Amino acid sequence: MTQAQWQPGWLADAATHLVEPAVWRGVETQYASSSLQLVDSHAEHDALEALLEASKPPLPSPAQGRHFLLFTPFRYTPLHPSRFRALGHLGIWYGARELKAACAEVAYWRMRFILDSAGLARRKITTRHTFFMARVEGSCIDLTSPPWSAFEDAWKSTRDYTQTQRLAEAAEAAGIEVIRYASVRAPGCTCFAVFTPEALSEPAGGLDRSRQRWTCTATHDRVLMAEDDGPGRCEWDC
Repeated sequence: MTQAQWQPGWLADAATHLVEPAVWRGVETQYASSSLQLVDSHAEHDALEALLEASKPPLPSPAQGRHFLLFTPFRYTPLHPSRFRALGHLGIWYGARELKAACAEVAYWRMRFILDSAGLARRKITTRHTFFMARVEGSCIDLTSPPWSAFEDAWKSTRDYTQTQRLAEAAEAAGIEVIRYASVRAPGCTCFAVFTPEALSEPAGGLDRSRQRWTCTATHDRVLMAEDDGPGRCEWDC
């Protein structure tokens, strides 16, 4: 891929203040406590949860007092690179304006998990997911608008993230908190990469009120997603 020759000055000159009141994100439902199965009382459960919490990486200071679904990505180092984060760095928070796009991101990574695991090639994997909304506000560059849109092909690569990772590193160094970009998995939709928990807060009405529970069924060539208690349905083919 040809290196995108964007100008460093664009990071300041083209930055705007973004206010996005309702951004969707999907996570695998692992936050539900399973440690109750290991104890005989609520007191023991609380003690065990405290021990588990102490074993986790420390919270970044801007995350203190925020809902855990807003800061969790910043706490861990992912095992695989992503569009705006190179391998070996702490994670960032990805979200989408449209629920469809948030579902598409989950579906893509479930399919990647199967395709990258030879032993799962002919298996059907069912997982539970929670989708929720957050408010995003901060200094932002928009890759769908000039001057950044001149390098649209670099930002939309399906597997080579060299250019977007390079841009993200420079953006963070320049104090940019959010990158807005066109969804690759759900064309026509808009996604956001958020670099600091300071740019995230709960939406109007609270984060917990926005939660939706979904079930994902994935094979090597298709992903089906369905809202547990609602009409939502999505389907993708490899």
